[in-house]
Amino acid sequence: MTSGMPDPARSRFILLTVLRVSGVALMLCGMGVMVKGTIQQADLIGGMIFAIGFLEGLVLPRLLARRWRTPPEA
Repeated sequence: MTSGMPDPARSRFILLTVLRVSGVALMLCGMGVMVKGTIQQADLIGGMIFAIGFLEGLVLPRLLARRWRTPPEA
């Protein structure tokens, strides 16, 4: 690893971890907006934020990991 090129597995792992953590943070923010309910449309806005966080934190990392998986040897 002296060539200066970053290891693709390491950068992919970091990206997946960041996606999971930020997705959980968005889900918590969405739940906070729904619980607080200071505006009329709080449930709708909070639900949308929660859904985006769910997709980012739980669905997107799985899709990326499947796409990056090494193909089986034939």
